Amino acid sequence: MSASASAPAPGQRFVRSARREDVDAIVAIQVAAWRAMYAPMLPAEVMEELAGDEAGERFREQWRGSLESPPTSWHRLLVSTEQREVVGFTAFGPAGDPDLWPATDAELYALHVHPDHTRLGHGSRLLNAAVDHLVDDRFRSLHVWTLEEPNPLRRFIEAAGWRPDGARRELDVGVRIPMLRFHAAISEQQA
Repeated sequence: MSASASAPAPGQRFVRSARREDVDAIVAIQVAAWRAMYAPMLPAEVMEELAGDEAGERFREQWRGSLESPPTSWHRLLVSTEQREVVGFTAFGPAGDPDLWPATDAELYALHVHPDHTRLGHGSRLLNAAVDHLVDDRFRSLHVWTLEEPNPLRRFIEAAGWRPDGARRELDVGVRIPMLRFHAAISEQQA
């Protein structure tokens, strides 16, 4: 008996544009990834607030808005799926920092994979898909902010060859957490 053309094969994984019906899964992934990344550094009450209903509704509004009315045509939200289940996402677009040029410098605003689905290639597929879109849109470099402390995102981008560019800031979530900005060239400099 042959498999149906519409049913994915076991373990089949894809990256696609996010849809409105993906928003709840995106929020669940965001909260789970933040718990895994921030819990060792933040007081329990701050983590509870970030994972609470009120924060969840704000996150849902943010992601719905990014789908329904993105700030530019270069802003995108992609999801990684496994057996049609959304297990990761990335959001990216023009860089927002004042020392970067938004016509050629892009920013990875978020890249999260649910902790139960890490180390299966979802992060790499999401990052590669984001870079493909950004190169098509003529961006030359990609930047991302990550915690200074060792964490999954920092390990992932460093393993992919990204390097700190010297920019620093602090994330204020009830306590101040030092962050570093990393960057990677994604296309050749055009003359």
